[in-house]
Amino acid sequence: MHSNLLIFIWRRKLSVLLLASAVVLLGLWTWAILDDTTKTLPAFAQQTSQQAADEANYQHVHIIQKLIAQANRVLRAERQKDNAERPSPVQRLLGNVRFVRPTQAKKAPLPVADSYLFEQERLKILEQQQRQRNAGMDELNANAEDDRMMSSAERQTQYEHELQRMGVPVVAGIGPDGPRAPAERLVHLDLKGAPPKLSFLKQLLPVLRALGATGLLIEYEDMFPYSGNLQPLAARNAYKEAELKDFLESAWVEYGLSIMPLVQTFGHMEYALKLAEFEQLRELPESPQSICPSQPQSMALLEQMLTQVIELHMRPSDNATSSTTQLPIKFTHLHIGCDEVQRMGECSLCRQRLRSELFLSHVISLAHFVRRRWPQLNVVIWDDQLRDISLSELQNSQIGSYVEPMVWVYASDIYHFIQPQLWNTYAKVFPSAWAASAYKGAFGESLLVPPLQQHLENNIRWLAVIAKEGGRFAKGLRGLALTGWQRYDHFAVLCELLPVGMPSLMTSLSTVAKGYFSINPRDNELLHVLRCVFQPDSRRSGHPWLELHPNAHYSQLFAVCSYPGHLVFKYALRLYDKLAEVRNYLQQTREHSAWLSDYNVRHNFSSPLRVQELTVRTPQLVEELRAMAREAQQLLWEVYDEHTVAEFVEQHIYPSINALHQQLASGQTLLQRRTWQQRPLPLSLELQQDMGMVTTMDQQQEH
Repeated sequence: MHSNLLIFIWRRKLSVLLLASAVVLLGLWTWAILDDTTKTLPAFAQQTSQQAADEANYQHVHIIQKLIAQANRVLRAERQKDNAERPSPVQRLLGNVRFVRPTQAKKAPLPVADSYLFEQERLKILEQQQRQRNAGMDELNANAEDDRMMSSAERQTQYEHELQRMGVPVVAGIGPDGPRAPAERLVHLDLKGAPPKLSFLKQLLPVLRALGATGLLIEYEDMFPYSGNLQPLAARNAYKEAELKDFLESAWVEYGLSIMPLVQTFGHMEYALKLAEFEQLRELPESPQSICPSQPQSMALLEQMLTQVIELHMRPSDNATSSTTQLPIKFTHLHIGCDEVQRMGECSLCRQRLRSELFLSHVISLAHFVRRRWPQLNVVIWDDQLRDISLSELQNSQIGSYVEPMVWVYASDIYHFIQPQLWNTYAKVFPSAWAASAYKGAFGESLLVPPLQQHLENNIRWLAVIAKEGGRFAKGLRGLALTGWQRYDHFAVLCELLPVGMPSLMTSLSTVAKGYFSINPRDNELLHVLRCVFQPDSRRSGHPWLELHPNAHYSQLFAVCSYPGHLVFKYALRLYDKLAEVRNYLQQTREHSAWLSDYNVRHNFSSPLRVQELTVRTPQLVEELRAMAREAQQLLWEVYDEHTVAEFVEQHIYPSINALHQQLASGQTLLQRRTWQQRPLPLSLELQQDMGMVTTMDQQQEH
């Protein structure tokens, strides 16, 4: 009670003054009564005066008790008022959260002092939990504060050191204080042969936009819904016109992504020239790779193809309003390919002209056709066929007035392929240009998982090249297209599937969009889009939030995150490991063992016990691969149709199953034998012929 009085006196000075005045007055009044009684009462009345003094003392104590009780009431009222006006520390932690009082019997309230101590204990626990949760972020805030105190050179040095810890390629000049990001960031969708379902591509749109994409470079090939006399160009599983328009509208209307269609018009024409209807248009009769530019029918075919593609991207969909005159998308550029034109200038008609003249005149004719009918469109071509053409030829052809080149290099050393002199040539011919990197489909024709670190380095190095070479052009470099090839050409097998390439795409795209790789997890959009369970970097653990390694296909980060296609990616990692295990098993039993080699099989000569030991795991591996084939059908069905799923399984899984079956068959043949011939074993007839030993052995038999 007295402690409450002291707390009240300390916190309320006005109450202290009033209470002190009351105590002083009470003391003076008591002293006056006692003094008066002492003077007036005679000695014989001392007993009566003693009773009066006791009564005065009792009244004094009673008044003091009343004052203390009143002070306690004031203290409780003031505390309730403070609690109503000022939120408690717990309320500040929880925010505007209202709690419903339970409908159980009320308990007696704790004393004021006890409840205060209980609240303090609870606050300590909450504050400790909050400190644990914010430990990593506090460190990041401290690091950010340190960054502000450092010079630009010191920040760059620290930034590059952190990149090395994370395994992210370091490129001089690229960092937080480096050049700006490219204005346009296009994501290439290669639809030839393994077209994803449009429902899956729609799921990618918000992810791509959030990571900084500004448009899509769509290469249709035989997936475009050609009609009329061009209908044979379309694959049997080509997209329907209505669903394709719906996807294109969603890309622009909902996510602001522009569309750049890509139609091959010179090389990579296999999907058209393989057909009997267009066989006569080949440059060489035996190869459908490139079209002959000297035949008039070639230009007629290409003009019809371009017309159908352009008009689909401009005509409104069937459910559009009558006032709509064109498809509501941003469509300003058309890519007409023209890369890797093999065997150009070899037919009887083309041999009469120079290769450079053939190429330039063909490209200009196509671009002139497009610009004459659709003057609002700009034409883009791949640049590789321009690299060996002289500056004077390029300038005299005036090709710079017709097309914009897209300079593509997928390796880390970009200047090895595009030297400064070539950049200077391009800048003198073309007012502007594009650049192209890769996020998959560039480091192996049949890869299962793309090498993420190599693709990231390619994109970061392009940022440095764009910053350095963009100033050469009158209108600068427009932007960077991140390509993701699905096949190296129409006849090639599948390389990395689009869902398997998503971690590489997202890492490179977020880097290109920012202009550098952000080492700060709070500032890197990759973590927000991936929906990862994020553990920030800690000096105590020494492990960064992203770790890339030269010999690894991915970071552990992507194995615990959720994003479109993540189940397919994680399945591909397990399949990669399983296929590597089977290859090592077969190599060990066939090439490194002494009882199941090709020699043992050819001569049917081996130890049965050893053969049984070497083949004991084979049935189990066969069943595991069959289970993975069934799992592939279930997972890939969400992204692809049954044709692509079947091709993937046949390409990646069944060769290993067949190899295991062959090993089992060889083992069974060796186990059936019960007697064996004497050494030396006879040589096979094929070996004798290859070694020229047949005649020698025949002569020995004659003697």
